[in-house]
Amino acid sequence: MSAPVKDVTIPEDAPSDLLLNKHADFIALYGAKKDDYEYCMTEYLRLSGMYWGLTTMDLLGQLERMDRQQVVEFVAACQHDCGGFGASVGHDPHLLYALSAVQILTLYDALDAVNVDKLVEFVSNLQQPDGSFFGDKWGEVDTRFSFCAVACLKLLDKLSAIDLEKATNFVLSCMNFDGGFGCRPGSESHSGQIYCCVGFLAVTGQLHHVNADLLGWWLCERQLPSGGLNGRPEKLPDVCYSWWVLASLKMIGRLHWIDKDKLRMFILACQDEETGGFSDRPGDMVDPFHTLFGIAGLSLLGATEVKTVNPVLCMPEDTLRRINLHIELLSS
Repeated sequence: MSAPVKDVTIPEDAPSDLLLNKHADFIALYGAKKDDYEYCMTEYLRLSGMYWGLTTMDLLGQLERMDRQQVVEFVAACQHDCGGFGASVGHDPHLLYALSAVQILTLYDALDAVNVDKLVEFVSNLQQPDGSFFGDKWGEVDTRFSFCAVACLKLLDKLSAIDLEKATNFVLSCMNFDGGFGCRPGSESHSGQIYCCVGFLAVTGQLHHVNADLLGWWLCERQLPSGGLNGRPEKLPDVCYSWWVLASLKMIGRLHWIDKDKLRMFILACQDEETGGFSDRPGDMVDPFHTLFGIAGLSLLGATEVKTVNPVLCMPEDTLRRINLHIELLSS
């Protein structure tokens, strides 16, 4: 007897239209309420939070509502003498926040506000002899950091600063029998890690190493009866996987393997009709993280109300065209 499928039920009165302006208001207000408990308690991921919010606003066509000068000055203040960026002023530098910083500054065409050469040095110094990357000086290894490194350097046009052959071999060593990828060699496949590894291979022009049909099958099996996607078997659906799974399927040319209409219905059901914003599942609390990935997921599904998002870097395509950055994807 098989185990029951873990899923959610979408309420009959759940929203079915995109509440675009409410989401823009939610993000704009979120950044303005700096004395709120929630805002203060998320200082440890501030730069990433700013990237989620600013990218959402850009995809919604309302980036001009945010204070460009204030944003750029804050990002610059997070850079350390070593070139890396902390999550906030005074926080230790880490690759995760280096990428968020570069993405934010690229949105605003403001990379000249920071020391790019030192940043490139920071990223390259984190590469290890086996090709992997530490996230920071404390030595954690994870394929997320491999993606952050090459994404950061790609946006800076400095990929030659690292050993790409060794970096690629490490990522490929994390490929599993099911076509997916884990955080390290031998770790189980997970949608988030798959996005990072497939994204890494896309950035470095190595997508031909992916078994697109095998991986595409694993990814499309993440869709549940509700239409939502989960990160791995036996888990509940979550709006953020509308990005990690969908973007991966887009990169390998298998986006048509899932039921787009059911996924769209699930994503829209996770909106808050009063405050704006998206939650992980219908009826839960909304936040900027799920709001970005809900909007980005709808963009990948073809929503015309928002800008086209790049499936590799989760940034507006028009921003990447401005800096002449193009990444080849696999065809269907």
